[in-house]
Amino acid sequence: MATTLQPQILRAADRAARAVERVGASVRAGGESVGRGVRFAADAGRSVREHATWRPHVMTQARLLGVDSLPIGLFIALFTGIVLALLASYSFTGAVPLYFVGTLVEKTLTMELAPVLTGLALAGRVGANIAAELGTMKVTEQIDALETLAYDPYAYLVVPRVIAGTTMFPLVVGMAMIVGVGAGWGASVALLGISTPEFVKGLRLFFDVFDVQYGLVKAASFGLAVTLVGCAAGMGTSGGAQGVGRAATRAVVRSAVGILVLDAFWAVVWLLGRTR
Repeated sequence: MATTLQPQILRAADRAARAVERVGASVRAGGESVGRGVRFAADAGRSVREHATWRPHVMTQARLLGVDSLPIGLFIALFTGIVLALLASYSFTGAVPLYFVGTLVEKTLTMELAPVLTGLALAGRVGANIAAELGTMKVTEQIDALETLAYDPYAYLVVPRVIAGTTMFPLVVGMAMIVGVGAGWGASVALLGISTPEFVKGLRLFFDVFDVQYGLVKAASFGLAVTLVGCAAGMGTSGGAQGVGRAATRAVVRSAVGILVLDAFWAVVWLLGRTR
């Protein structure tokens, strides 16, 4: 009997050992990835001292990453505001005064949906664009050429994009907040029969400046995360055209995950235990 069970025990032990080995390899790969990210952020932080290198490029990157992203941010906010107003009216079902539609639209848009939905959309546009651009420069050895010309690649390529993204994401999100609330007001008046004074009453009832501050700070952190992840993915590209494609995909996925993690982080740190 013992002789019959011994091969089964050995196979089970071998499977368990392989499973532990796979888990260990995954944990080690994750730790190495985090370590590379921290080292990359530290190198970029040290390069901020090179003012003469990055300052001339900040405005160009601000236009490319921020101003050119306004249409997609406003488009998302427009329809989000309309849907929120209709959803609020449907959910209240006569039990709650309809002027609370303004309250729901303002709170949800300024504190959550405008920053998060806009951030996720810009993660696709901005993160992929940065990763593809820097990845192409990496595989064509343009970054190596910068180093031979005594330019700091981090100061020349990374710092202006990170500064532009961190400062322009709140601008795009702020405009999205205004458009989204305006769209909610328009839908309430045109489709739900709510008068403007009623909508404004609900809007002002529980409004707090903190709502806008909270959304804009989250947007700035999203911009920092998206640009840093995109730059890291681009600077670490290898393998030609396929490598550039993988870098762009990696940048979008990691940026989206980073946005969701930061969203939860700010909720725990800033909202937990806070009272109006």
